[in-house]
Amino acid sequence: MKNMLLFALMCAAFGGAARAEKADSGKQTEITAEQGVADEVRQTRTLTGNVVLTKGTLTMKAGRALVTIDPQGYQFATFWAAPGKLATFRQKRDGEGDLWVEGEAERVEYDDKTEMVKLFAKAKLTRLEGSKKTEEAEGPFISYDSRRELFAMENTATGESKPGGGSVRMVIQPHGAATAPAAPQGKK
Repeated sequence: MKNMLLFALMCAAFGGAARAEKADSGKQTEITAEQGVADEVRQTRTLTGNVVLTKGTLTMKAGRALVTIDPQGYQFATFWAAPGKLATFRQKRDGEGDLWVEGEAERVEYDDKTEMVKLFAKAKLTRLEGSKKTEEAEGPFISYDSRRELFAMENTATGESKPGGGSVRMVIQPHGAATAPAAPQGKK
């Protein structure tokens, strides 16, 4: 119970101001790649080679991607990393200043309807203020819900935690004033 409370507090600290920029939801989606196929009957877009999706401040990159459009027009994108690399996403967060969230994994899924990002295998999520990292999370699976300001980490790449399945890691940087450097020691 104590560990669950600690984890909940850490999640609250990490997710507190991590909402995606609200203006992104109404923006057009632009995708570039070396090759692409659009299937209008199935409402899918299959892209390969240096795939880059941009929607407002959201940018996702990978070796290949599949984008599906549902009957209401919402997009669901799955990005797979190129061999030896990781698929990535980066998005500006709402709030004062230059706030960002970025992540990487072997597979990244983005649901336009729920504004949920899921990172599978070698997952890492980082919050930034400008270029300064404020928090980092890593593990086999991370889901990031930008609407509810919540992320969850699981110890297996399937998205569920299992006893003995591995571990997750979180680093939270101190907030507020920087620690003053130690005063130089004088001669006695």
